[in-house]
Amino acid sequence: MTRRTEWPVSATDHGAGPGPEFAAGHTAESEGAYEPEAGHGTGSGAGFGEGAGRGARSRSRSSGSPSLSRAEKGEPRDPVEQARNICLRLLTGTPRTRKQLADALRKREIPDQAAEEVLSRFEDVGLIDDAAFADAWVESRHHGRGLARRALVRELRTKGVDSAVIDEAVGQLDSEQEEATARELVARKLRSTRGLDRDKRLRRLAGMLARKGYGEGMALRVVRQALEEEGEDTEGLDEPF
Repeated sequence: MTRRTEWPVSATDHGAGPGPEFAAGHTAESEGAYEPEAGHGTGSGAGFGEGAGRGARSRSRSSGSPSLSRAEKGEPRDPVEQARNICLRLLTGTPRTRKQLADALRKREIPDQAAEEVLSRFEDVGLIDDAAFADAWVESRHHGRGLARRALVRELRTKGVDSAVIDEAVGQLDSEQEEATARELVARKLRSTRGLDRDKRLRRLAGMLARKGYGEGMALRVVRQALEEEGEDTEGLDEPF
């Protein structure tokens, strides 16, 4: 058998070698690889022969590679199925709001129609429940971190929860519960401020409450009472800090 690794010198000398016409996919009709494309000639200058066979095989391999690549990745082509898989992965282990999931789908370039279909379906079956999310968030963040209503509202807004849903969730906390939590926070922090002068203690304790969303009036009242119980002179501490 003749080796088909190089073009003969005589072929290239006559212009029949692998020139530009082979980049266009011309092959030898006599080789039986495939029919020439419309508009291309099959004469002596069209590149018949061994190079044509290589071109046909190369084209055949390259034409199949994109589909093989997608199959190897195992990614579903249906955008609805893609959206469903993304949402299920994100919901594993932690609840999320509809907006959080919608943002994730948008970043993955899922079409809006497919995203809307999946998100609505997940709401219908209870996998997305912004009201339950908000209730659990308030319960956890208030009792676990001592956050006041103002801070909780701010956090829930950033997660895309509707204002009416937020109002209902933070309505679980009344001002009495909020003040009781503020007193607990100050009591835990008070000991670490001993040795500081009164004004520094005030700023440190009141600042801690402010960062957790407590209003100035409540923070001042709670801190003043705590300092009085330790024997501090609180005269003048009614001034805003």
